[in-house]
Amino acid sequence: MSVALDGVPETMLWTLYNRASEARRRDAVLVDPEAVRICDAIAYDYVDKFGPPNSAHPLRARLFDDALRPWLRAHPGGTVVELGAGLETQYLRVDDGRVRWLCVDVADAIEVRERFLPMTDRCRHVRASALDLAWLDRVDPSRGVFVSAQGLFMYFTEAEVRALLVTIVARLPGVELMFDVIPPWFSRKTVVGWGVTPGYQFPPMPWGIKRGDLERTLRQWLPVIQRVETRSFGFARGPKKLVLAVLSRLPTLRDLPPAIAHVYT
Repeated sequence: MSVALDGVPETMLWTLYNRASEARRRDAVLVDPEAVRICDAIAYDYVDKFGPPNSAHPLRARLFDDALRPWLRAHPGGTVVELGAGLETQYLRVDDGRVRWLCVDVADAIEVRERFLPMTDRCRHVRASALDLAWLDRVDPSRGVFVSAQGLFMYFTEAEVRALLVTIVARLPGVELMFDVIPPWFSRKTVVGWGVTPGYQFPPMPWGIKRGDLERTLRQWLPVIQRVETRSFGFARGPKKLVLAVLSRLPTLRDLPPAIAHVYT
């Protein structure tokens, strides 16, 4: 089956390819058979477009899964909102039989998603940008809410991210949030034009922030925050993983890799 995507929505094929490639490994950090199924069903030259598989995306997905599972145990029947859902299969990886799930993404992305991951009674789709705050009207906060955004906020401006987070926290008291960020050097390279391969270029990512500035910035934006946990992430194995482990321990270098924020309000 072929799909027609470009710009930011096309990145959902990149993350799918990387998760599926990882899931095929015997030493995989992410068990994701649905990603393999969907990747194989789409007629797309992943290697020509994106190059060799990258373990950063599946590792990121694993870290999000690991954070969400204890939340699900503590909030039976709670609601997870997945902003920029694309072809992410997290719902199927962590479903406890009770969670209510809301996948939010632009119309083109949801159209492709529904070819492979149809809605169910507990997993609903919303055709809208995360910045279109009408999706908040679809959220039932009665049993707790967890809002996640993988590979999304860097495509917005800082002002847009701040306004979105402020509104989410105001509308959903007690919400937990989890999202990843890129450092400023990475953002700058994408804005001027940075190719992954000769056939594919990163979409511009205007918002970058250092991990060392992340907690302070979030607390300025969101005074109700109870706790912020940040961590660097990069690669699942090999020399690059070892380099990242060193960077993460050095205050002057830990700002170089991407990072994940887990925010408790």
